[in-house]
Amino acid sequence: MQVLVYSTHPYDQKYLKVANQGKHELKFTPATLDEHTTGLAQGVPVVCCFVDDTLDAAVLQKLADGGIKLVALRCTGFNNVDLETAERLGVTVMRVTRYSPYSVAEFAVGLMLSLNRKIHRAFNRVREDNFLLDGLLGFDLHGKTVGVVGTGKIGFVLAGIMKGFGCALLGYDVYRNQACVDLGLRYVELNDLLAQSDIVSLHAPLMPATHHMINADTISHMKRGVMLINTSRGGLVDTKALIEALKEGQMGAVGMDVYEEEGHMYYHDLSNHVIADDVFARLLTFPNVIVTGHQAFFTQEALTMISETTIENISDFAAGRSNNNILRPEQAISPTTKEKE
Repeated sequence: MQVLVYSTHPYDQKYLKVANQGKHELKFTPATLDEHTTGLAQGVPVVCCFVDDTLDAAVLQKLADGGIKLVALRCTGFNNVDLETAERLGVTVMRVTRYSPYSVAEFAVGLMLSLNRKIHRAFNRVREDNFLLDGLLGFDLHGKTVGVVGTGKIGFVLAGIMKGFGCALLGYDVYRNQACVDLGLRYVELNDLLAQSDIVSLHAPLMPATHHMINADTISHMKRGVMLINTSRGGLVDTKALIEALKEGQMGAVGMDVYEEEGHMYYHDLSNHVIADDVFARLLTFPNVIVTGHQAFFTQEALTMISETTIENISDFAAGRSNNNILRPEQAISPTTKEKE
């Protein structure tokens, strides 16, 4: 099948070509999918999209009018897709339900370690020949309580790593993962988790029920000086409320690989531009905040699995085969355990 791959970077081409092995005719474009770029897919039956491509009702209508039959997401999250409109238009949407959970979980731990031991600040000091330790004091992770919000595949891996550090584990999820319980994780209500945890790590999907689950009210339940890690979706956190908590000292440290308004910035080189987002700019001013550009998934193993699954999805669709990666409207409201990140 002919496939137009939007939001392409060199690594996308490399791994998709290896996975494809000539099965489909892949065309690549660096353009992000939105209302202005749907014309690039005219006459092509399949588009392959990423997390920051826009697939709202207007875009899907234009794609359907142009002959699109399949949207192949090369990601797990699908909050950028209007699934009801896709179903109404007869457009199938498929995604990558699993890739290396270790990639994201290990990155989350990297943020924890960097923030706690001030590694990012120490690195910059030494480059300027400043070897003072003042301001670099951290704490032992051993014996601390880590709250895991979202205990699917990634949350489970994170829990296992933190158990290895000697941490107590709390979990919150609408579904209980027995594998997490077997690790020693104890499920509690969200406010209880926030009140008891020294570190809170978010691994939940973004949907109406989880949008801004970390807000002024829930932050007020947290321990003063808590560390918050978000490697899931930016929309889980009310950034303005987070900034107020940082200013007041309620929030001790924040590691963010995602940002709720990242779509116009992430995966682009804006080093010669002025960032007009004042909220994002304010976030970067805090010395106890690390922001990265949605790279937690970015490992060789994850890219290999993402690409292979994407090509398999397209092949199954071409052959008229169904699989568990097809998305349906009800999943935007309540994911099943298997579908969660």
